Amino acid sequence: MTSIKNLRLGILVLFFFAVACTTVPITGRSQFNIVPDQTMLSMSFQQYDQFLKENKLSTDPAKTRMVKEVGQKISRAVEQYLIQNNLANEIGNYSWEFNLIESDEINAWCMPGGKVAVYTGILPVAKNDSGLAVVIGHEIAHAVAKHGNERMSHALAVQMGGMGLSAALSSYPQQTQQLLMAAVGAGAQVGFLLPYSRLQEREADELGLIFMAMAGYNPNHAIGFWERMSQKKTGGAPPEFLSTHPSGATRIQNIRELIPNAMTYYRP
Repeated sequence: MTSIKNLRLGILVLFFFAVACTTVPITGRSQFNIVPDQTMLSMSFQQYDQFLKENKLSTDPAKTRMVKEVGQKISRAVEQYLIQNNLANEIGNYSWEFNLIESDEINAWCMPGGKVAVYTGILPVAKNDSGLAVVIGHEIAHAVAKHGNERMSHALAVQMGGMGLSAALSSYPQQTQQLLMAAVGAGAQVGFLLPYSRLQEREADELGLIFMAMAGYNPNHAIGFWERMSQKKTGGAPPEFLSTHPSGATRIQNIRELIPNAMTYYRP
């Protein structure tokens, strides 16, 4: 009986993959996506507002200003890049917001729609505005490539039998909200939601480097940031940022290979 159920589940997942593929903006990769953009955006904005109510904003004006200034520069670069790549229609999906959260946790994330949270715990690793640009550029790249939508779609297909997002919110609101936060790297991993795939990470690295370069930050600073991050340990375990964003020598080598192209966009 179990094998029959697994077979049915496998057929269902394959069916959804076959009929629900979209194209990743800019990279052109085919991705599984059963989540309507407007539904995802509405849910993301609500969850972001709820997150801000439940977490303390930093009271350090200098650090808060740095986060907002770096974020605004990169968001303008993203919009410029979308226009240059005939994706100006995507700009309306973004309502940019950048907040610094008072937390020792080494983490940062971006909701679909451009709602960004940076935790104070990651600032010593970033070290300066260039390192912070690596973080924010990378996280925004995940949103631009719709990796959160993709991961949410996989969760709905596997954990909820292909249930649509609206139906899932209606029937299982708390679980669905947890899935969203996990899908963007903002919460504990839920069920089968594993770290971003290598392909998603490479896309976010590639786009993030371009975005920071267009914003006036030297992409070469990414090497130092990821070297520092890969050495960072919290109580013997990797930071939350690395539980959703695998790092290591291979990743740093990939970034070295991506930097020459990113440098063609760099205007100091």
